[in-house]
Amino acid sequence: MIILAATPIGNLGDASRRLVEALGNAELIAAEDTRTTVQLLRALGIDNRPRLVALHEHNEVAKAAELVELAREVDVLVLSDAGMPTVSDPGFPLVAAAVEAGVTVTAIPGPSAVLTALAVSGLPTDRFCFEGFLPRKGRLAALRALAAEPRTLVFFESPHRIGDALADAAAAFGADRRAAVCRELTKLHEEVARGTLAELAERFAEGARGEIVLVVAGAAPASASFEDGVAQVRALTASGTRLKDATAEVAEATGLSRRELYEAALKP
Repeated sequence: MIILAATPIGNLGDASRRLVEALGNAELIAAEDTRTTVQLLRALGIDNRPRLVALHEHNEVAKAAELVELAREVDVLVLSDAGMPTVSDPGFPLVAAAVEAGVTVTAIPGPSAVLTALAVSGLPTDRFCFEGFLPRKGRLAALRALAAEPRTLVFFESPHRIGDALADAAAAFGADRRAAVCRELTKLHEEVARGTLAELAERFAEGARGEIVLVVAGAAPASASFEDGVAQVRALTASGTRLKDATAEVAEATGLSRRELYEAALKP
């Protein structure tokens, strides 16, 4: 069995009882950094000394087949340095190989920098998308491609690039787009800075310290003309959607009146 285990993103008190038990009983751990895993075992007072196998971005494809075969005989506990494996961390090629081979994959859930930052950002949480680390080259173009995305956006960014990333985000999304820079989450010096992208770009122009998650509000819904709304309703009904449901869907997406859309769609 492959067991993906979430580890604390800062505060050791967030280590779950299941994680501590799994670490204490593990025979084999595939770790992003084996030194970090040794430190975690020591910090949690765990005496177990399992076999440690390095599984990182440079070797995870090559290691996947070997670990899958081992997982047929013994549970393989997979750890990243912090948070959940596979989320911008090693693990996905291993999971894909295990699924293909019919080996069970399960998880010990726990801390997540993505969800923690989203929750404290003060921005909408009902719909969001995670974009991982922004590219070092072509960052502005990548951001511009997301300018019309209506969902809240979550990014990882390095402390020495956060100022430039915020400046590019302001250029791509507009200076007044709301955002939050979440720094050192769950740690002693946790900070959540909220404001417009222009304000945050100025505040962090010289960079920052620690682990950073950037949360940016999604784009406001594009305004639609009444004629466009009626056309959308008719297109939906032509595809088999009931008129009542079609008008409700278009009204919610555009802000247009449901009753007026309904009455207009009835007319020939």
